[in-house]
Amino acid sequence: MDFLRDNLDYMVFGVLGLMSFFMLWFVIERYFYFARVKVEGFTHEDNLNVSLTQNLTVISTIAANAPYVGLLGTVLGIIITFYDMGQGGKIDVQNIMTGLALALKATAGGLLVAIPAIIFYNALLRKVDVVTARWREFRDTQNTTNATNKEAQKNS
Repeated sequence: MDFLRDNLDYMVFGVLGLMSFFMLWFVIERYFYFARVKVEGFTHEDNLNVSLTQNLTVISTIAANAPYVGLLGTVLGIIITFYDMGQGGKIDVQNIMTGLALALKATAGGLLVAIPAIIFYNALLRKVDVVTARWREFRDTQNTTNATNKEAQKNS
C-alpha cells in the first residue's frame, strides 16, 4: 500500500499526460493533413472518408476513457485514505478531508484531458464533412463538364 500511496499521482497523471500527448499529436497531424489534402486525387468517396478519418478513433478513445482513468485514480486515492484511517485507529477529519481532496484531483485531471479531446474530435469531424462536401462538388462539376463535352461531340 505504501508503493501505491507514494506513486499513485505519478501513475495517474503519467497516463493522463501520455493520453494528452497522443491526443495533441494526432490532432495536429490531422489539421496538417486537412490543410494539404487534394480532393481531386480521390476517385471514390469511401477512400476519401477512410483517409480523412484516420486517427480520429484514437482521439475519440482518449476523450471517452480519460475520465475513467481519473476516476480510477480517485477511487484508489479514497481506498488509500480509508486504509490509512483503519491503520491509524483514529478518525481525524482533517486527514480524511485532505486525502479525499487529493484523490479528487485525479478526476479533475481526467476531465481536463477529456474535454479538449471531445472538442477537437468534433471540430475534426466537421472538417471531414467540409472536405467531403468539397469532393462531392468537384465530382459533380467534373461530371457536368464530361456530360457537356460528350453532348458537344455528338453534335459535331
